[in-house]
Amino acid sequence: MGGTLPFDPESPSIARTYDFLLGGKDHYPCDRKVGKIFLQRFPGAVQIALDNRACLIRAVTLMAREFGIDQFIDLGSGLPTADNVHQVAQRHNERAIVVYVDNDPIVLAHGRALLEENELTTVLAADIRHPEQVLGSPELCAMIDLNRPVGIVASAVLHHLQDDEDPAEVIRTFRAALPEGSCLFLSHFRTLRDPASAALEKVMLEAFGRGVWRTDAEIAGYFKGLELIDPGIAPCGQWRMTPGPGTGPVTGPVTDYQRLIVAGLGRK
Repeated sequence: MGGTLPFDPESPSIARTYDFLLGGKDHYPCDRKVGKIFLQRFPGAVQIALDNRACLIRAVTLMAREFGIDQFIDLGSGLPTADNVHQVAQRHNERAIVVYVDNDPIVLAHGRALLEENELTTVLAADIRHPEQVLGSPELCAMIDLNRPVGIVASAVLHHLQDDEDPAEVIRTFRAALPEGSCLFLSHFRTLRDPASAALEKVMLEAFGRGVWRTDAEIAGYFKGLELIDPGIAPCGQWRMTPGPGTGPVTGPVTDYQRLIVAGLGRK
């Protein structure tokens, strides 16, 4: 299945750097170094991370509460933090099932420790670049019934796949395996073909050796054949924002930084 990545505390991890930006504790000096570069050069980096997390919570809430989805696959789930997918989904259906998929050894260790007592969740050690192996894994098949609607979550993960890894085909394979009534939620860094987005992309490439900003049209292509739920592809800080508690900090215009990460949800 591609296995897990080797553990290297000297090399920055995408998941651990994201944890640092969110104010978590599961990171190393190399991750903090990269995170501080983001903060120094891009003062809006923390807001981008917060917007993305709040948007994920709204999307899972919509899928669970409005669409009645009670089983989820979280691709490239990252380190556990507040309001994980299973916690949000199980607020609306205490029997909701979640399979987390990641290949970072730190993510896997922390995830398994967190979920040890939750029989409706599991953490699958797999590489999302091999979707057939993910979908066919015994661990996933024991939890997820692919004959019933599934919510696929790809939160801030596809921009870490290079063009030659064909993220569009990766998502197409997951999409094709889903029955009618299923949903795909994803968030993604987008290029505005301007210096600000180009500079942020350069930092990620230097730090992690990977990262591709894509256009709105390319991001919309991930939803081919699905009904794109209103408001379509939109900045995470604006996506389905409504007044009231728990909807996130942004209700008006977004900043230039916040425009760099967008989200969408499609229904089959």
